[in-house]
Amino acid sequence: MVVKMVLNDDTTDVVFRKWGNGDIIALFPYIKGDTSGRFCESYEHVGQHGGADYIGLLTVTKPAAEKEYGPLKRELESIGYCLRIIKRVTRRRIASC
Repeated sequence: MVVKMVLNDDTTDVVFRKWGNGDIIALFPYIKGDTSGRFCESYEHVGQHGGADYIGLLTVTKPAAEKEYGPLKRELESIGYCLRIIKRVTRRRIASC
């Protein structure tokens, strides 16, 4: 039996990035990953949810292509996410978080 996590009916903005070893990380730049607001929420196959330094990760990862992030996207959708894939964040949106 698979238990699905239902977040809500809203879409969640996500940026998919690729580590040097080929693993993919999903970054949710508009969801705070800690109480100070320094980190955003992230998700990977192994480890799953956790906080991530969005700006720091941009310097050590590369953008992931659709064929690369497809399996992780499907995993996220299977647990209840309705995703909107974005390439970058906007300052205006960050300020409202």
